[in-house]
Amino acid sequence: MPRITKIFNLNDPGWGRGNNNGSEPPKRPKGNGDGPPDLDEVWRDFNNRIGSLFGRKGGGGNNRPGNRGGMTPPSPRGTRIGLGIIALVLVLLWLASGFFIVQEGQVAVVTQFGKYKSTAQAGFQWRLPYPIQSHETVNISQLRTFEVGFRGSSRNKVLPEALMLTTDENIVDMQFVVQYRLRADGAPNYLFNMRDPDDSVRQAAETAMREIVGKKPMDFVLYEGRTEVAVEVQNLMQQILDRYQSGIQVSTVAIQNVQPPEQVQAAFDDAVKAGQDRERQINEGQAYANQVIPMAGGQASRMVEQAQGYKAKVIGDATGDAARFTSILAEYQKAPEIMRERMYLETMQQIFSRASKVMVDTKGSNNMLYLPLDKIMQQTARDATVKPTALPGASQPTIPQPPPRSTGASSSGNDGSGNTLTRDRMSR
Repeated sequence: MPRITKIFNLNDPGWGRGNNNGSEPPKRPKGNGDGPPDLDEVWRDFNNRIGSLFGRKGGGGNNRPGNRGGMTPPSPRGTRIGLGIIALVLVLLWLASGFFIVQEGQVAVVTQFGKYKSTAQAGFQWRLPYPIQSHETVNISQLRTFEVGFRGSSRNKVLPEALMLTTDENIVDMQFVVQYRLRADGAPNYLFNMRDPDDSVRQAAETAMREIVGKKPMDFVLYEGRTEVAVEVQNLMQQILDRYQSGIQVSTVAIQNVQPPEQVQAAFDDAVKAGQDRERQINEGQAYANQVIPMAGGQASRMVEQAQGYKAKVIGDATGDAARFTSILAEYQKAPEIMRERMYLETMQQIFSRASKVMVDTKGSNNMLYLPLDKIMQQTARDATVKPTALPGASQPTIPQPPPRSTGASSSGNDGSGNTLTRDRMSR
C-alpha cells in the first residue's frame, strides 16, 4: 500500500519529468528547467506508473544488463493488489450509477429485471444499478391536453373525428377538448397496463362522445344540452379508463364547437327558422289559451252558481207553496165557508192592489162612480216632491176633480188594466 501511494502521489515533482516510477530523483529536462511539464510526458508517466503495478518498465538510465526491452516480470503480490484496486474502483462506479434525482411533481417507477418494484418520490434516490434495476420518470403534475375534431383552431377540422350521428339520424360536427392528468399512485398503471396510454385516452374520448351523442337528438346537442353532454362524456371516459386500470384522471371535457356539416348548413338554417316560427306560434296560442280558458271557466262557474241559486229558489218556493196549501187545506176542511170567503177577499185585495182605476156600481141604480186612482197617486207623488222646495205664499197645485159620474144602462166596467168588474161580482 505505501508503494501504491507513492506511485499515485499527486505531489510527486517527478510527474512529467522523466521519472517513471517515482523511485529515482527527477531528471532535469533539457532547456529551461523552470517550465511546466509537457502533457505528453504527464500521460506517459501515468501509464508507466500503472504499468509498474504489473511490471517495471525501464527507461533512460534505468536499463540493466540481462533485461530485454527494459521489462521486469511482475510480482504475484503486486498483480493481485492492482487487480483488486481496479475491481474495487469498477464496483464503486457501478454502485454509484444507481443514484438518481427525481424532480418535484414527478415520480420514478423502479423495475427489477423488467418487473415493477416500487415508486420513488421526488428527491435524491438510489436503486440497484443496471441491469438489476432501472427506473423511468413520469410527470404526474402535468395537465395533458388533446383536441378531437380539430387541430389548433376550429377551421382546421379533422372530419373523421368530428362527424357524429345523433339518435334522430342527423349528422353533427362535434369539436371538443379533453384535459387529463395522472393520479398520484397511477404511474405504474400508466406505464405497464396500456401500450400507448395517450392514444388510448384519445380513443376512449371519441368512443364516449359518439355513444352519448348517439343517444341524444340533434337539437338537444346543438343548443341546451352541451353542458349535460360534456358531463356525461367525462363520466363515461372515466369509467372506461378505470376499467382498463390506466391510472389516468380525466379533468375536463369542453365542447368547443358543435354545428351541422357545412354541406347542409343552409337547409339547417331554414329548418331552424321554421322551428323558431313554430315555437313562436305555439307560445302565442298558449298565451291566448291562458287568457280565454280562465274567463270561460269563470263564466261557467257563474252560470252554474246562478243555476244552483235558481234551483234552490224554485224548490224553496214550491216547498213553501205546498206547505201553505197544506195548511190552508187543513183550515178549509175545518170551516169551508169562512175559508172560501177569506180566500176570495185576499184574491180581490191582490187584484185591486195593482189596479189604477176602480168603478163602483151601486145596487138598484144605473149610475157608476169612477175613481181615477192613478191620477190621484201621481198627483200625490208630485205634491210630495214639490212641497219641500215650495216658497211661502206660493200657490199650491190644484188637484183635478174627478169627471162627472156617467150614467148608462151598462152594468159592467173595465178597470183600465184589463180587469172587468161586473155588478154581480161587486155585489158579492
